[in-house]
Amino acid sequence: MPTSADDLPLPLYSAAQVRELDARLIAAGTPGFELMQRAAHASWRALRQRWPEAGALTVLAGHGNNAGDGYLVAALAQRAGWRVQVLAVGDPGRLAGDAAAAHAEARQAGVAVRPWSECAVLEGVLVDALLGTGLTGAVREPFAQAIRQVNASGLPVLAIDIPSGLCADTGRELGVAVRADLTVTFIGLKFGLFSGVGPERVGALRFADLQADPALVAEQPAKAWRLAGDALPRLAARPRCAHKGQFGHLLVIGGDRGLGGAALLSAQSALRAGAGLVSLATREEHVSAALARLPEVMVQGVVSTYQLPELVARADVLVVGPGLGQAAWGRSLLSVAAASDRAQVWDADALNLLAAGEVKAPAELVITPHPGEAARLLGCSSAEVQADRAAAALALAERYRAVAVLKGAGSLVAAPDGRLALCDRGHPAMAGAGLGDVLAGLIGALRAQGLDGYAAACLAVWLHASAGERLGAQGRGLAASDLIPVIRELLEAHSPCLA
Repeated sequence: MPTSADDLPLPLYSAAQVRELDARLIAAGTPGFELMQRAAHASWRALRQRWPEAGALTVLAGHGNNAGDGYLVAALAQRAGWRVQVLAVGDPGRLAGDAAAAHAEARQAGVAVRPWSECAVLEGVLVDALLGTGLTGAVREPFAQAIRQVNASGLPVLAIDIPSGLCADTGRELGVAVRADLTVTFIGLKFGLFSGVGPERVGALRFADLQADPALVAEQPAKAWRLAGDALPRLAARPRCAHKGQFGHLLVIGGDRGLGGAALLSAQSALRAGAGLVSLATREEHVSAALARLPEVMVQGVVSTYQLPELVARADVLVVGPGLGQAAWGRSLLSVAAASDRAQVWDADALNLLAAGEVKAPAELVITPHPGEAARLLGCSSAEVQADRAAAALALAERYRAVAVLKGAGSLVAAPDGRLALCDRGHPAMAGAGLGDVLAGLIGALRAQGLDGYAAACLAVWLHASAGERLGAQGRGLAASDLIPVIRELLEAHSPCLA
């Protein structure tokens, strides 16, 4: 199974897909109880590595297989001489099969099993073995109160497989969810661990494959793939006799009055990402400022749409929307671009005008909405988009027959054919103006240099987020233009100009 620098696998699965993998492993000859024991040992190893001196453990257990893992962890801790208690939330009599066998083993090891109550005393490391990946509806009582108690305790928390209350498929919090410091997950990575509020609830993530047969796992199609350096598309090295005409002519269209900076950021990003030629069609009053800042860019002041077709005809790729506005000037320029057969990247107000029905999407298109724009494009609320980001990204790609980049924490890249990629890089310091303009220019530059829309979007999203992650370590105040030299450095490390 391919992995990334963080030693985590690249494929991401739904809860149902992981359950199917689990069933296949059992059918292939590995008993379910043995898999449960392997999960417990993996959790216990991770717990001891993180909190080696804790010496005390409280397991909060429900009554499914997730609880079985917890009971076995309790047995291991008891035999290691730790002070251990299990607080059973709900009736342990409901345990069945492997989970019941795990409960019996914990009892045999001398673990104290007590009914949970709001007055229960929690101590040591808390082990969340309450609810597994099968949860889809809101967390019910008494589990909800037990989760609130865990979160309010101030004690370190290990979640087994997934923090209870987190939707394994979407990363949505189902009313309330455990805030773990460490999560150990098994067999396959669940998509929800990386999307929505998942990363905030998961804490540090560890993976154990439970000795699953890699060939068997590889037979299961993934829901999505994580973007990571070794598995990303690459630009070809340039021949020593290269010239600018070989690396595409990109035209940025945007920059209405008061919005000129957005178009400049896109043009600068495209230039520094290696596009052979970069042009900018913008308001006449922005020409002098653009030339002063970017003398390498060919800047054309556009008063009338009659001036634009000639510029479009000379270009290979269009980036449309940064600072475009929704007034008559922007609408008219967008209509010219939409009628072109050029590969295009649409952002910002180009997307708002598309959502409003002002234009139709061209054939070779990448769209880059944030959740609000995505909601307008899909005719729903941004809350609905965020509740299931994967479904929203795929719906955008299907509706507009375009590669869709759904921006935000855990940015997604979706293709009309159903391919889906997730970027788990980035930093909260990236929450600022202009970063989307940089991304749009970057995607356009990679398209101009020969990558198809999906490949260009995947590589660009990873470069953009990785640059933001590096700079975000410096704290607040990250400006969009700060990313551009770091993106250039990362791109060169990933795809060297010379072989």
